[in-house]
Amino acid sequence: MRGYFGIGAEGISKAMNLGNLMRTAHAFGAGFTFTIEAETKARIVRHADTSASDGQVPHYPFARFEDFLLPKGCDLVGIEFTDDAIPMPSFRHPARAAYIFGSERGSLSPRVQERCTFIVKIPTAFCLNVATAGAIVMYDRLITVGRFAERPVAAGGPREAFRPKADHAWGAPVLRHPGPGGRPFIQPLKRG
Repeated sequence: MRGYFGIGAEGISKAMNLGNLMRTAHAFGAGFTFTIEAETKARIVRHADTSASDGQVPHYPFARFEDFLLPKGCDLVGIEFTDDAIPMPSFRHPARAAYIFGSERGSLSPRVQERCTFIVKIPTAFCLNVATAGAIVMYDRLITVGRFAERPVAAGGPREAFRPKADHAWGAPVLRHPGPGGRPFIQPLKRG
């Protein structure tokens, strides 16, 4: 997969939810995790984060919103249940993205929503648990950005339909030589 992604939460207060979100982010290959103004205890987070993701995936705890930073070129994608949010099945994930979720008892703050490049919603009847929503977003990113074979039209399908696409195979090196009239043309490199 090209690019990277990070997963974070604003104002999360339940350590077990954060631990579950961090463990799931580790499993899906997140480049980093982060929190903004979190109210959790690291010792309790580790009870749910059984993969010890903090030793494998960088975690950035921002005590204040004003200190929050993202890598250059990284889009902040808010996951929020609002009327004007983009439904996830219609959303194309950016190559470089940081997904942010609100707290368990509230929504993303207006200041975070203003900072987001996109606001996306999971089309459910009501809001989901933070860790569950995170798993859905990461799975959606994986199946839409990853290099997987297309799903078969009929139920089930041939076994090959479930194998990942092969990596791109590069051809032989090519040298560019000036052709007649000084125009460049491409000629395969001769080996031997």
